Amino acid sequence: MKRWRLWLSVALLTAAAPLWAPAAQAQPPLNWSELSPQQQQLLGGMHEQWDSLPPGRQQALARGASRWMSMSPEQRSSARDRFQSWQRLPPDQRALIRRRWQQFQRLSPQQRAEIRQNVREFARLPPGERMQLRQRWLNASPAERQSMLERMRQQRGMRGPGSGMRGPGPGFNPGGGGHYAHGPR
Repeated sequence: MKRWRLWLSVALLTAAAPLWAPAAQAQPPLNWSELSPQQQQLLGGMHEQWDSLPPGRQQALARGASRWMSMSPEQRSSARDRFQSWQRLPPDQRALIRRRWQQFQRLSPQQRAEIRQNVREFARLPPGERMQLRQRWLNASPAERQSMLERMRQQRGMRGPGSGMRGPGPGFNPGGGGHYAHGPR
């Protein structure tokens, strides 16, 4: 469950300000003097290199600082914990999560909504049932997994077979706590 929350938290945080993704459109550079005093204080360690940062990263950092200032102390503590968990992940796992997030972003809004709904429903299940579903998923072949996803869609009436939606994407591993991985750990 911790890994699942970590993956979801990272996904949500990266949705708000993906520092590693190239800007979708050209953004003008943001001068340090344009930042509020509070943003400058939070980003103080970046002052020396600010002008050398890509404009998209400057904008993302400014948005992140604004978002941080609007958080309650509890939200800040939670975000700090998630960030520290993210930093402890091996680089290859962080890279995999980034790639999966980019794949998720390329899905249609309807497909993303379906995945988010699946995540919410899974999180509401009792722990024992989540464990059973994880185990079934881990023991299933790729074809069986696809069949499981299609049955779920049919039961919900959201989509029928052949909808073009392949599920969360290759490598999605609810058995590993809901994170993307290359198999059971």
